[in-house]
Amino acid sequence: EGCPRCGGFVYMAEQMLAKGRSWHRECFKCATCTKRLDSVNCCEGSDKDIYCKVCYGKKFGPKGYGYGQGAGALQSDPAYNGDVSTSRAPVIDTSTTSIKAKPGQGCPRCGGVVFAAEQVLAKGSEWHRKCFKCKDCNKTLDSIIACDGPDRDVYCKTCYGKKWGPHGYGFACGSGFLQTDGLTEEQISGSRPFYNPDTTSIKAEKGEGCPRCGGKVFAAEQQLAKGAMWHKICFNCATCHRPLDSTLACDGPDKEVYCRSCYGKYFGPKGFGYGHSPTLVSTKGESTMLFSEARPTSGVKSRNGNGCLRCGYEVYAAEQMISKNKLWHKRCFTCADCSKSLDSTSLNDGPDGDIHCRPCYAKHFGPKGCGFGMGAGVLSMA
Repeated sequence: EGCPRCGGFVYMAEQMLAKGRSWHRECFKCATCTKRLDSVNCCEGSDKDIYCKVCYGKKFGPKGYGYGQGAGALQSDPAYNGDVSTSRAPVIDTSTTSIKAKPGQGCPRCGGVVFAAEQVLAKGSEWHRKCFKCKDCNKTLDSIIACDGPDRDVYCKTCYGKKWGPHGYGFACGSGFLQTDGLTEEQISGSRPFYNPDTTSIKAEKGEGCPRCGGKVFAAEQQLAKGAMWHKICFNCATCHRPLDSTLACDGPDKEVYCRSCYGKYFGPKGFGYGHSPTLVSTKGESTMLFSEARPTSGVKSRNGNGCLRCGYEVYAAEQMISKNKLWHKRCFTCADCSKSLDSTSLNDGPDGDIHCRPCYAKHFGPKGCGFGMGAGVLSMA
């Protein structure tokens, strides 16, 4: 019950545990070199004593060339001294491929029973992990590089391409025309499943589909504009067919979508300063200006006075300007006197319900008299 080294009683404060027994801390040393030991470098020998790793290797480790002993053959002390039986342990076959499964239920490569710990799934079949290799080059496969061949076997991508891929010029083969080994063109096309990626051919009910093509719009390809759902491939400018997004799309009065350039060309102001030639002359004699004085003369009039206060026509979101809770066209958002374009920093709301720039506002509604540019002898209000 005491310390195996000295036989004395071991108290808790000085106890060290090794080989299921209690040792004194002072006695817990290597039996050969008396080096102090701990739980990391302690080695328990077959003689029921403890050693450091160096002494344990010298006494019980392998010996021979390369092990610092100089003996002519590799040997181990316990077997050499007759302490341990030299009979070999029985060999256990850990291969499950020798356990044959019922026909059609085992591994497709070896036919053995596949247990859960070594199971790999491919093409609806269970494979042994070590059998899941390329049939030609025996390269180990996984779910990323495995290719199912038409012969119900598995290949790596390289071997699959060599055996089943297209051949000819540009495909690492020397034949003069494109061909596929062992299969005719009818067999190749027949083995491919039919897939039509164009969902615009699936017509929706009237008023519920894409405004451009009338097809049914699914969530994966949905684009929203003007309260309607569009196909992603249909969501382009009606004129130049440029692909659009939520920042580039402009809703036109004809219920179509346009890019900013085409929207400005068709529905924006026209005339001097708007990208037209200075003369604006037509060879046929008709007027080239759709909007005289940068204001529309035709179109849909707003109901109940909710349109632009300057021209009275409907105001759409892409050209909307707000002043005093009133809506204006961007082209109509100008000073009532000098027609200078305004913005939120230069805007002045006049008492007449119109908008003015700062100089015109001061001229009409500002104070007048000496010191205010009028020359009159008394201060007065216009």
